[in-house]
Amino acid sequence: MPQTPPTPEVPSAPRWGERSWLSLSLTALITVADMLTPSGLVVGTLLSAPVALSALGGTRRTTLQLLGVAMAGNLLAMVVNALRDGLTPNDLGNRAVSMLAALLVGGLTLRAREASLRAARLEEESRRLARERALRVLVETVSGPYGQAEFVARAAQALRELTGAASVEIGRVDRAVLRAPHALAPAGGPGRLGTRLPLDVLARPPGSTQVWAVNGGDTLLSRLTRPHEQDLLLIVTGAAAPPDVLAEAVQTLQPLLDRTALLDDLQERQAQLQARGEVLQDLVYAFSHDLRTPLMANAVNMRAALRGAYGPLPEAYRATLHNGLDANGALLALADQLLLVAKYESGDAQDEARSVALRDVVLGVVTQVEPRAQARGVTLEPVLEGVRVRGQAHDLRRAVQNLLDNAARFAPPGSTVQIRLRRDGDEAALSVLDGGPGVPPGREATLFQRFRAGGAGGGTGLGLYLTRRIAEAHGGRVTYTRTARAQSVFTLTLPLEDL
Repeated sequence: MPQTPPTPEVPSAPRWGERSWLSLSLTALITVADMLTPSGLVVGTLLSAPVALSALGGTRRTTLQLLGVAMAGNLLAMVVNALRDGLTPNDLGNRAVSMLAALLVGGLTLRAREASLRAARLEEESRRLARERALRVLVETVSGPYGQAEFVARAAQALRELTGAASVEIGRVDRAVLRAPHALAPAGGPGRLGTRLPLDVLARPPGSTQVWAVNGGDTLLSRLTRPHEQDLLLIVTGAAAPPDVLAEAVQTLQPLLDRTALLDDLQERQAQLQARGEVLQDLVYAFSHDLRTPLMANAVNMRAALRGAYGPLPEAYRATLHNGLDANGALLALADQLLLVAKYESGDAQDEARSVALRDVVLGVVTQVEPRAQARGVTLEPVLEGVRVRGQAHDLRRAVQNLLDNAARFAPPGSTVQIRLRRDGDEAALSVLDGGPGVPPGREATLFQRFRAGGAGGGTGLGLYLTRRIAEAHGGRVTYTRTARAQSVFTLTLPLEDL
């Protein structure tokens, strides 16, 4: 927030201005007149006048110097008068009164001047604090997650209260026409929205500062700049506050407007990303659904052919059909994964959580994966405790299947994949241990992210990512570790069902 500069201190160095020289000249003239007149007249009493004049207009130091000159003049006149007319006690008394009068007038005038300066400083400080409070209110009024239209409306009202203006109008200038974002305070008055502005309002006078005046000073103008857009023109009519108040307000509003423009840009980009995300989600849904229908039809036809529906088939053709079924199964699994990814990425409402016997889910997956594992010479060894969790059985089955498919695919032929399900405090822990090559060094940090294929957890790059999302949706987690015996361990941890 811009700060009003403090009132300059009274200079302490001696600076003899016109008033000081005038006081010195008067002192000299009065001293000469005192020496030329009889001692009974005590013209030296008049030396209080130049001392008072110096105290009112000069510095404290120059006043003290002049007071010393007045004392010296009094003494000089007394000596001259004594040599010429003699010295009586009455003359000494009059001379003492003259010197005391000069001292008293000088001291009192200095005190009065200092008191006046202190009062002026206090008044200026009060005005500065009042202005700062008003600027703080201005900031509080326009600050917030507002778009530019709301910002302009709040700024117009706040500027009117700050400057005491009859009206404040703010708008974007486009080809000499005032356009939105636009605001007028007070609302309902005759505004300039949509009208062509006169040249004296549009053109800033040469050499003008941030605020300039038109219409004989009745209207103050200023601009708020906007990057890559037209400036906002401020039209303040009948302001009670001086132009520098409006200048400070504009300096205060400028960074707030910049932030508002940034928020508008972020909101626009967020809306664009959301729209693109919805399009991609719809595409994934459509692709997955449209992919499943022909794949399932192909699978039905190929199985019918293998059962002999179309007569005896050559062995080579039967092998081709088996390969086609495997490929169809892989594509169907990919379609299921894409549907599940779209479901979790879109934040669609989950089905109602139900009690799930996790042991039964794991056994079902083992039965499904075991033929493929045996074809590679891999043995599945399940050791399962009976535990129950809450969630969606279908999603949990997919998470478990991803882990077991991964282990069966990468375990060396002739090895064993150990599957352990146990209670661990108030959690159920499913561990899948295999002797495969494990995750390449440096890839552990991205192992459970999308499309991070290569090594354990490879394939489509969605399996381990989906496992993580399913685990998190059920209040659990999935982790990977490598044992000292060069074995990979994936552990799915889920909270147990409250009994």
